Amino acid sequence: MNLTTIILAAGKGTRMRSQLPKILHSIGHKSLLHHVYDLSVAMENNTINIVIGHGAELVKKTLADFACLWTEQPQQLGTGHAVQQVSNQIDDNSMVLILYGDVPLLQVETLKKLLGKINEKTLALLTVNLQNPTGYGRIVRNDLGKVLRIVEEKDATEIEKKITEGNTGILAVQGKALKKWLSQLGNNNAQGEYYLTDIIALAVADGFEIATSSPANEDEVLGVNDKLQLAHLERVYQLQQAQNLMRQGVTLRDPSRFDLRGLLEVGQDVEIDVNVIFEGENRIGNNVKIGANCYIKNATIGDDVIILSNCVIDTAVIGANSRIGPFARLRPETVLATDTHIGNFVEIKKSIIGQGSKVNHLSYIGDSLVGKKVNIGAGTITCNYDGVNKFQTIIEDGAFIGSDTQLVAPVTVGKNATIGAGSTITKDTPDNQLTFSRSKQMSLENWQRPVKKEKL
Repeated sequence: MNLTTIILAAGKGTRMRSQLPKILHSIGHKSLLHHVYDLSVAMENNTINIVIGHGAELVKKTLADFACLWTEQPQQLGTGHAVQQVSNQIDDNSMVLILYGDVPLLQVETLKKLLGKINEKTLALLTVNLQNPTGYGRIVRNDLGKVLRIVEEKDATEIEKKITEGNTGILAVQGKALKKWLSQLGNNNAQGEYYLTDIIALAVADGFEIATSSPANEDEVLGVNDKLQLAHLERVYQLQQAQNLMRQGVTLRDPSRFDLRGLLEVGQDVEIDVNVIFEGENRIGNNVKIGANCYIKNATIGDDVIILSNCVIDTAVIGANSRIGPFARLRPETVLATDTHIGNFVEIKKSIIGQGSKVNHLSYIGDSLVGKKVNIGAGTITCNYDGVNKFQTIIEDGAFIGSDTQLVAPVTVGKNATIGAGSTITKDTPDNQLTFSRSKQMSLENWQRPVKKEKL
């Protein structure tokens, strides 16, 4: 049977205190709605229809790559009203799954278990047992334990409010029956809204069995209504990512101080210290050690690499057996060959650093081609920008660049050349020679140091 998934995502999210639609707030740098969409895509033979309202154009623009149907709900008159907007697009013979755009951590296994309960005379409902069910609709059962109806908290009696089995709102049923019940919904309730939950009583009246299923844990079905809930689910999500990596053999010094905001492929014997953030798509080889407080985005890191603390690595490739940091920054289009050393307070941008080369201290290398076994001294900078255009610096194999050197691009330092400390190099330098530029050192015998003038 084909599946139609309807994702309800029209609410404003007033309690978020934000101009951004609630469903565009993110967990793990992916919007709440994106999490739910990815879950839906994982289900086979599935047509996805997303009901949007507040900020509809921004939502569609932000998530333009979604392979789905968009349906607008101009007035938000309840969950039942939202599904009614899609009623004419539901095939009678399809199985319909209702999800919510602000419930981001639901798992595929939970949905498959729920869908497995469906037949022509069954409605499958996801419920959850809660210590504190405040805010949830309550599942009302008869003496035999069969579900009779769902009562929203604002309409519940004091006895009904004591029920601890809550409604998640997630359900699945055959399309033909759903469309019939949608047409029968009314809004005679405290909110004056059309509740989707009212179809449970209608299903029971039509002789349908209400088959319930529950998630593995409460956090899986929690929705986001404010920034506190968003922060809670962020930590739940990050702990899930940490646990998954540890199952793959990664050593995390503290799983509660780890953030993954994208995808991470890892080899064996990887060690990651505290407060490391991964963003985008990252690939890490074997025997890699990453120190505390590093930010790593869209990086490829070879085997046996050591990244010391407080490094920023963005869209860079690091060759095997290299050592980075501490406090190093690798900017986009940086490619390091094997056995390279990039040290403390060094910044590399759009440069290729050859095998065995070292840039160990307080240097900036931008728009450069650096050969093999080059040693770049402390305080060296490539002057690659003239205020309008960028130019390239080439440092050939075996060159030694003395400390506090300025290489004014475009310029080439020859093979095995040596540049004396404190030089400003504006012309190409020959192979195998020492090149330096310094004014003559002088001492002024009668010179006096300036003194601070007293204020009148």
